[in-house]
Amino acid sequence: MSVSEAAATEPVFSVRNLWKVFGPKAGRIPGNKELAGLSAGELSEKTRCTAAVRDVSFDVHKGEVFVVMGLSGSGKSTLVRCLTRLIEPTSGTLEIDGEDVLAMDKNRLRELRRHRAAMVFQHFGLLPHRTVIDNVAYGLEIQGMGKAERRRRAAEMVAKVGLDGLADRRPGQLSGGQQQRVGLARALASDPEVLLFDEPFSALDPLIRRDMQEEVIRLHREEGRTMVFITHDLSEALRLGDRIALMRDGEIVQLGTPEEIVANPADEYVRDFVRDVPREQVITVRRAMRPAGSTETDSGVAVAPGTLVVDAIEAVARSGEHVRVVENGRTLGIVDHERLLAVVANVDQEAEDRDADGGEAEDGEDREVAVV
Repeated sequence: MSVSEAAATEPVFSVRNLWKVFGPKAGRIPGNKELAGLSAGELSEKTRCTAAVRDVSFDVHKGEVFVVMGLSGSGKSTLVRCLTRLIEPTSGTLEIDGEDVLAMDKNRLRELRRHRAAMVFQHFGLLPHRTVIDNVAYGLEIQGMGKAERRRRAAEMVAKVGLDGLADRRPGQLSGGQQQRVGLARALASDPEVLLFDEPFSALDPLIRRDMQEEVIRLHREEGRTMVFITHDLSEALRLGDRIALMRDGEIVQLGTPEEIVANPADEYVRDFVRDVPREQVITVRRAMRPAGSTETDSGVAVAPGTLVVDAIEAVARSGEHVRVVENGRTLGIVDHERLLAVVANVDQEAEDRDADGGEAEDGEDREVAVV
């Protein structure tokens, strides 16, 4: 699902002004402007409290992969645990499908965790004495599902995550990647509305990690299931996320699509994060294009606005001429070798265009033509 399509739906999770403070009298921090404005070090020194999540607000829309990323200690894992109250928030509002999560009693919370939002952890937590299929079926067993039905369901999930032929093995006979697939199958078995991933692949070898990323992408493409994915790895976030919330010291410093974050970092912290990202592999031609001249609207190879710059470079090199950006039969703009090189070199082409025009663009100008 595209970001625009997701945004048009009601949010699955809606989070507003969420705080999680650890320490004595934690509840006094969010409502106190003086204390809430202190840095992490100052807050700890003055109150002996730690604000792991600070005044965080966001929506997760149906069918999107929402990535929360940040360095160790940024608050991302605490945040995802707050979504199902594995960690109790200190203050704020939290809803799933419009229902107040903070008002749920124990039975309703149990139903939330078992049926609506399943967690996939970094540490697999498999039962060593059980076979693969029995590990996958364990949650269904806890729910009271009959043996024949839960094994049928578990077998389907084992096949779905690519573990055919391994159903009767025990966890100790599997590789790390295979064990993580068992954990994923176990989460899928209950058919949850949302999958919550807490750095599930960080302990895996790079090649296995990439395979598991591909597995998540494939499952999302086939099922369109809503996913919240926690990671400290920028390349993983850019690869998986429809939108990314980048955290630092418990706060979200920027929330946007991978392209928005790479093209327009909010501050120096984000800029440092994305400095080494190959921009042409993230930014699309919609951002790189210029207005089409009167003689350019009917000539040149046509590409969609969502085409990556790296693919447009190949098209321009192959054809030797500019490329038209076309949507619904209408030429939105042109990308040529100068525009594409500007993206790769991180040149602010928009500022150069304004200088060439003698100032800001007119108010009535078509803002659809946005360039890097």
